[in-house]
Amino acid sequence: MELQPGREALVRVAVATLWSCPEAIRPIDGPALTTGADIPTWVSGMDTEQQVGDCVLSQLLLGERVLVTELRADGWARVVAVEQPAAKLDPRGYPGWLPADQLVAVDPARTDDPLVVDATITALRAHPDGPVVLPGVIVGTRLVPAGPARNGWRPVHVPGQPAPLWLPDGQLVPIPIGPPEAADVLAVAQRLLHVAYIWGGLSAYGIDCSGLVHLAWRRFGVLLPRDADDQAVATNPLPLGAERPGDLYFFARPGRKIHHIGIVTAVAGGRGSRRMLHACYRRRRVVEEPMPADRAATLVGVHRV
Repeated sequence: MELQPGREALVRVAVATLWSCPEAIRPIDGPALTTGADIPTWVSGMDTEQQVGDCVLSQLLLGERVLVTELRADGWARVVAVEQPAAKLDPRGYPGWLPADQLVAVDPARTDDPLVVDATITALRAHPDGPVVLPGVIVGTRLVPAGPARNGWRPVHVPGQPAPLWLPDGQLVPIPIGPPEAADVLAVAQRLLHVAYIWGGLSAYGIDCSGLVHLAWRRFGVLLPRDADDQAVATNPLPLGAERPGDLYFFARPGRKIHHIGIVTAVAGGRGSRRMLHACYRRRRVVEEPMPADRAATLVGVHRV
């Protein structure tokens, strides 16, 4: 089946990058545009200024659904990422551009219940313990099982692959039916400590502040909006002081919209200070730290998912 405007498609690479427009691409972005989307090489090649280029909007994981809205002759597709809510931009999801060869048309006959990847980073193989076919698959990726586990390995259907691929069975878990425990979500986010800050990033190779929150809850089947201000609207406000680990801190400058988000890791008490895990724009990486004074001055809310 071919891609068609007005139809859904699936991401066929481990991590696809959603761009503001094809004309915004920089020379450094080449590795992320290939058919295989080499995200580790792309991230490692950037300097600190290139890490925050606003040409990147978000990223999409293997198997993620998009609505194709336009196909260009030069190989670019305009899409709406329907699993990344962005009400202020498009009620259908997050809009942007990506290379069309990183997508595959949806097979309408496949309706199996997926499992979710729990490994921070894993690889899909041609057969149990065989050669790697698709590296860099990220926690939170949903994969449809292609049969029962065998000798500790599980076959899965992969978009764009003619035959099932394999990964260790222990790296796949069912998507929870009920809401997750905040401590479990925080534990997933803590695995991304020290990951590089990439504006628009949504992977274990590079991530931004709202991407860290989105990805941690996505692992448990909760699809929060992609951007921090939308995440504030979609969550429940609490009185300051009522927070507990796993809740969310929101930050905004006077008269401006919310621009930053962190995950509560410890609350103020006695001589202790509030602590949070966040992808820090200034330090260009994910850190867990006491809330700095300048951050505390722009703290505008505490919310719970």
